[in-house]
Amino acid sequence: MKSAISTIFRKELARFFGDKRMAFTTILLPGLMIFLMYNFMGSALTEKYSVSDDFAPTVEVVNLPTAVESAAQASKIQFKPIEASAAADAKTRIAEQKLQLLAVFPADFDTTVAAYDASSGSPAPNVELYFNSASTESQAAYSMVIGVLDSYESSMANKFDFNAGGTKYDLATDQDTTGSIFSSMLPLLLMIFLFSGCMAIAPESIAGEKERGTIATLLITPARRSDIAFGKIGALSVIALLSGASSALGTILSLPKLMGSASETISNNVYGFKEYLMLALIILSTVLLLITLISIVSAFARSVKEAQGYVTPMMLVVMMLGITAMFGNGAKAGMGFYMIPLYNSVQSMIGIFSFKAIPAHIAITVISNLLLSGAGVFILTRMFNSERVMFSK
Repeated sequence: MKSAISTIFRKELARFFGDKRMAFTTILLPGLMIFLMYNFMGSALTEKYSVSDDFAPTVEVVNLPTAVESAAQASKIQFKPIEASAAADAKTRIAEQKLQLLAVFPADFDTTVAAYDASSGSPAPNVELYFNSASTESQAAYSMVIGVLDSYESSMANKFDFNAGGTKYDLATDQDTTGSIFSSMLPLLLMIFLFSGCMAIAPESIAGEKERGTIATLLITPARRSDIAFGKIGALSVIALLSGASSALGTILSLPKLMGSASETISNNVYGFKEYLMLALIILSTVLLLITLISIVSAFARSVKEAQGYVTPMMLVVMMLGITAMFGNGAKAGMGFYMIPLYNSVQSMIGIFSFKAIPAHIAITVISNLLLSGAGVFILTRMFNSERVMFSK
């Protein structure tokens, strides 16, 4: 038995790794492309939604108050006084993204503000700031002017401060931040990567052999059908794990760059041996289950193309299950959730990445996946024994 399983196992690995182009495109290329793509996206998004450190916006101002102009001296804002009659033209140029900001102050702003009594119930002096939120520079100019006006207002009636000084008031640790981001994004990405790896190789191994007619040669060997099923699933699982690991590694390495300004608080080093061990068990059991399911579907198909068509709806289900990580409030607490195929893997990943994994839940997920995989191998064995299934035209 062991010899037959080992023979089938080595045959599948030799077939796959014997084709260097297939091995490269299935294992190395996905991780490399994801790493390059996410880094490019991170750089592009940072460039699109941020301005340079020496950005000096041009702000046209109607009725520029002396006090506000003085308050803005420390900033890089370039105020350009204009007449009220030119305000309409300035708005047009802002809409066309040719001007960053227009500020319209009431006449005698300084005097009006100094005389204003908040307890009187009358409307406070209003400053109109016109900007274009579709323009990164206009949005940045708006934020800079708001900062100047807030500083000016505080200087006039500074009754109290909040979060003053250099004390750190945000008590969230790097572990908290990393866990929050990873637990919402990586379960979906990992499930997609693992499924894609399985989908890329399983149909070719079973439906492909049926299509080429080589499955008949394999089935007439002395090896038991169960040995063939175990050997194929074992080899395909190893290949799918390598493919999924490559994609996951590319994602994890490029995620800080993709997250932009939040990358300073994202660190892969917050996870220890326990988290990686639990994640490895979840991924291994999930890949075994996915390979088994796709192999069963492929055994029904008469060609690789037909098998891929059957498997595509499964991909949508896996994606929907992965998306639940983005909208849930952490991992589920009930034991029953960890007996649901594939959904249990998503919930376990959420718990692991958020540092709230319960060992009992991980154990239930792994055992459940292994039992279902074993049942799938039994079904695949029965299918190999069926001439109607294996030699259908």
